[in-house]
Amino acid sequence: MTSPDSLSTWLDDHFAELVGRHQVPGASVAVLVDGKIVDAASGVLSTATGVEATTDSVFQIGSVTKLWTTSLLMRAVDDGTLDLDVPLRTYLPEFRVADEGASASITTRQLLCHTAGFEGDVFTDTGRGDDAIEKYLAELHGLPQLFAPGAMFSYNNVGFALLGRLVEVLHGMSYDRALTGLLAEPLGLTHVAPSPYEAILHRAAVGHVQDPDGGWTAAPVWALARSNVAAGSMLAMRSRDLVAFAGMHLAGGLAPDGTRVLSEQSVAAMQTQQVPVPDIGAMGDAWGLGWTISRAAGGTVVSHDGGTIGQAAFLRVVPGANVAVALLTNGGDVFGLYRDVVQYLTSELAGVTLADRPVPPAEPGAVDDSRCAGTYSDTIYDLVVSRDAAGRVWLDRTPKDVLAEIGEQPFRTELVRYADDALIAVDAVNGVHTVYAFLGDDGTGRAAFIHYGRAVARAVG
Repeated sequence: MTSPDSLSTWLDDHFAELVGRHQVPGASVAVLVDGKIVDAASGVLSTATGVEATTDSVFQIGSVTKLWTTSLLMRAVDDGTLDLDVPLRTYLPEFRVADEGASASITTRQLLCHTAGFEGDVFTDTGRGDDAIEKYLAELHGLPQLFAPGAMFSYNNVGFALLGRLVEVLHGMSYDRALTGLLAEPLGLTHVAPSPYEAILHRAAVGHVQDPDGGWTAAPVWALARSNVAAGSMLAMRSRDLVAFAGMHLAGGLAPDGTRVLSEQSVAAMQTQQVPVPDIGAMGDAWGLGWTISRAAGGTVVSHDGGTIGQAAFLRVVPGANVAVALLTNGGDVFGLYRDVVQYLTSELAGVTLADRPVPPAEPGAVDDSRCAGTYSDTIYDLVVSRDAAGRVWLDRTPKDVLAEIGEQPFRTELVRYADDALIAVDAVNGVHTVYAFLGDDGTGRAAFIHYGRAVARAVG
């Protein structure tokens, strides 16, 4: 497969069959290659309505939104109104979490690369008005500080919600207007919906959740709270528009008509490593400003994934080959479809082999649970690691807050050895065997954190 024409033929021949094979209700894919975009769609937007998915359908992109938020802030850097390395309070004097010292020192750079150190999953609904993000800041005053700012990576939705407010202050407009006026419109994008009010003007996908019989049912709600819009709670778009946005990053910040959207320096900075990521097999090797960075066989890949209520998005960009692939889905075996579409196309078009998600080893070594056993807790989960009488190690995960409200069920799985100080779940959730790393020391030789992309602190006691 060496040309847009051969790519189009492959999608015509295989995409619909793969969507059906993986029980994905509906999906859209777009590929940027040789400066041209090829796209395809299959399935339905909702099993409740049977409306067909087309290439003009908009799907939620979830946390891929963080790349748009980062780009808006790098525009402020280009304008000279933002310094990434001064305290956030320089621009948001009202910012405060529980630790006053951390509150006074946390920088925009630390928020962009997920090293601010406070707990990162708070989805408080502060209404649907343009003041939703501003109101959200007041909900964070008691938020625990898990580790010193800059000490390590821990994926943080709260940090990007805060950055949404920074976008509003620096650009003097609502987040939604900044996103459309400063990014979507200069790029000529026509199907970008910051909220349900715009999404309803298009063919909009509905998320699907698995029912007790193993089928997929339309989700009871469409989006998470607007307070978290800058972190990825509701932004929706066509897959074609998402790879066009990626194309601006491949073009050094230029729109197709030559309009400069970002400086070359800002584009390069976003793709430059800021912090390594713990070896959990699913979030790349490092984090830049917004981008995940993976050093794959055949070249470096920058990427981001996103998940909302029953929708999942994947974006892979290979700067060295000028290739971008976006896959948007609304339920089903999304990781199986990702493997058969995104991994395949990235290999064929860019010569890059993306790593498979980790699986439990056939013959795992013995597990010493003295360091990892115990209870870990944050705002969305209680995690308990224990050993049974037969010597097997187990993880019990109990959802809380918004996850419990939308019906996520408790989950129990055996853990086996994956690597030094890391265990992997024997049972998969949506096709993913989660790896849990055990980091730090609580002063007694036990791990201070369980880390699965987010650091969750050991409960006191």
